[in-house]
Amino acid sequence: MRVATWNVNSIRSRVGRVVDWLGREDVDVLAMQEIKCTEAQFPYAAFADAGYEVELHGLNQWNGVAVASRLPIEDVTVGFPDAPGFGKPLPDGSLPLEARALGVTVNDVRLWSLYVPNGRELDNAHYPYKLAWLAALAADTRAWLAENPGQPLALMGDFNIAPFDHDVWDIQAFAGKTHVSQPERDAFAALENAGLVDALRSRGIEGYTYWDYQQLRFPRNEGMRIDFILGSQAFDDLVTAARIDREERKGDAPSDHVPVVVDLDLETEDEDDRPMFL
Repeated sequence: MRVATWNVNSIRSRVGRVVDWLGREDVDVLAMQEIKCTEAQFPYAAFADAGYEVELHGLNQWNGVAVASRLPIEDVTVGFPDAPGFGKPLPDGSLPLEARALGVTVNDVRLWSLYVPNGRELDNAHYPYKLAWLAALAADTRAWLAENPGQPLALMGDFNIAPFDHDVWDIQAFAGKTHVSQPERDAFAALENAGLVDALRSRGIEGYTYWDYQQLRFPRNEGMRIDFILGSQAFDDLVTAARIDREERKGDAPSDHVPVVVDLDLETEDEDDRPMFL
């Protein structure tokens, strides 16, 4: 089973490109972030014509996550239990929950499409919200792994964190900024300490996944590595190949992110086609 994650930066603007890529790269399941639309606005028909069903969580023209799969989707979960809210308080005093997390199960593999809050600036209210969101995700991840230690689990998406200095083109250019601050990196490390493995980095695969549209960042390769597939040991044991599809940053109207892809070997002895001798 081929699984991928991609911050598409508006699915309505890039639906043709995304669907073409799914078919060309023979992808079974795609987690999408920043779809920037509601359920009523999502271009379901293009995915259905290509043989994919879609589950999504989108509330407005910002944020939004989705999963497209040509295999049956089960156990759909909108948001994770302890996720904090952000914004203007609701009448009951609670903070509104943003569309940033969607969990599904495909072929008994538990997959989450995640769009981690950006943080904006170190002195912005979005920064402590980001850290609280990540802390809640780590706590819930530990609970999921404790409850179902044998089930393959992967957190996939745009984490808006560059865990190491070499994950940005020039660490000096990020002095005093988000994405590289120690608390953010500690929050990312907490996910790994909870029992998750970077499916690419653990296999020696390096490279950027995001390049800003401005200042010729892509031609100059001034990018960042902020998109990840973090899997449980049970998930990582299934991974046979992994890659960053850098080519998708080229061409007409690309997203500023590129897909991250892994292949999983889900075959069992019962599924082989060896002849039986009686």
